[in-house]
Amino acid sequence: MGIISADTKDALARELPDAPHCREALGAGLALYGSNAQRSHFVTHRNSIARLFWSLLHDRKAHPIEQRAPTRLARLPTFAISLPQSLRALPSKPALKCDRLMEIRAAFLACGSLAAGTHGYHLEFVLGSSDLAERLIWMLRSTGRAPKRTIRKNRDVVYYKDFEAIVDVLTMIGAFGAVLHLEDVRALRETKNRIHRLVNTEAANLDRTASAAAIQRQTIEYLASAYGLSELSPPLREIAELRLNYPGESLAELGARCNPPIAKPTVSSRLTALAKLAAGLRAGRAGARKPGKS
Repeated sequence: MGIISADTKDALARELPDAPHCREALGAGLALYGSNAQRSHFVTHRNSIARLFWSLLHDRKAHPIEQRAPTRLARLPTFAISLPQSLRALPSKPALKCDRLMEIRAAFLACGSLAAGTHGYHLEFVLGSSDLAERLIWMLRSTGRAPKRTIRKNRDVVYYKDFEAIVDVLTMIGAFGAVLHLEDVRALRETKNRIHRLVNTEAANLDRTASAAAIQRQTIEYLASAYGLSELSPPLREIAELRLNYPGESLAELGARCNPPIAKPTVSSRLTALAKLAAGLRAGRAGARKPGKS
């Protein structure tokens, strides 16, 4: 479980709902989604969640928190609390919306996780049975946010990958700190992506400018040898000499060096005229070399 999950669960575990029926729904939900296979104990790896569940019991002295040794797989301490008989049976689905939200909060605390990694955002619940998965899906759909479902390692997984859906669910169950964190993560990612796009665009523009300048220099060098720059009109000769002397500058920068300065479209027009003149000379030379037909 990542840092976001741990911090979010610890924050939620510190908050008790005000209404008695909401507290009952939260406790029943924790017992439902966090019990072991025999439904005899509530089990969790977080002390804060164990203390929350214990605080919701009516007879706390009869159900102390037991700390067990870490398992080899999880390598985390395990906290277990025996379930009262009243919490071992499957509860009916809550009729009130607030009670349904408390059950969703309990499901997140007991078997949920939240991540914002390089592959995107992910909120999931790993359920112990298909019946629990169907029940939780019904709860989540009742809030207006239908989740997706899959099977992983023979366990039902109910999940969201859509950012807006994740934020809505977290907001409804009161995980406001996690929502703020996710908003910060998204804002940072969007800023980085925007910077990368700008850098890539600028690099592409520089590449295009360099390629065009190289072609222009080749054209002017051909004109210098085949025609002579001195034979050009003063405006064309000026821009040709500037391009040869300043091969890395943009059209706007070349225009600023002209006397008097000219606009970028005018520079482009003069370079186009030079290219047409070079193309005409090449065509004429090719025609002169072509053998006649007898």
